[in-house]
Amino acid sequence: MSGEFPRAGFWRRFASLIYDSLVVISLSMLTAILYFAAIQILISTGLIEQTEGQDPAAFIENSPLLDGIRSALFVGVNVIFFSYFWTKSGQTIGMRAWRLRVQTNDGNLISWSQSVIRCMGALLGLGNLVVLVDFKNKKALQDYLSKTEVVALSKEENKRIYRELD
Repeated sequence: MSGEFPRAGFWRRFASLIYDSLVVISLSMLTAILYFAAIQILISTGLIEQTEGQDPAAFIENSPLLDGIRSALFVGVNVIFFSYFWTKSGQTIGMRAWRLRVQTNDGNLISWSQSVIRCMGALLGLGNLVVLVDFKNKKALQDYLSKTEVVALSKEENKRIYRELD
């Protein structure tokens, strides 16, 4: 499929990122609820000791281990979210709405290792700013690092990809 569709420009990528940010925020909120519930269970069963009257959030922040676990958990959930969608169909929810697809340079679905590299190389979306100065190739930092590209699909191709997921 490489070459069939043009590479996506900055504004479509940005709009897709806004859509996906809403999903990521929701996932992060759910992750936080589950994490705090798990910590409360560990405290109530006596597996973790907390000072009487100490706020659970302050307790987690003051514990380098628990704070590190929390940070790794949030990064992990977000990487898994993007990687799952990119390796399954090449599209996240926001990318589907804006008819974008991430693929290898030869048009195939990307691997899990490529998706992890893309996530880390995206730098919270700032990697997309490279598209603004890379007029010829329209590639973001994460595209270069992971040897991938983001293409703008036709309506028909977007529908075909969606139908194939069933």
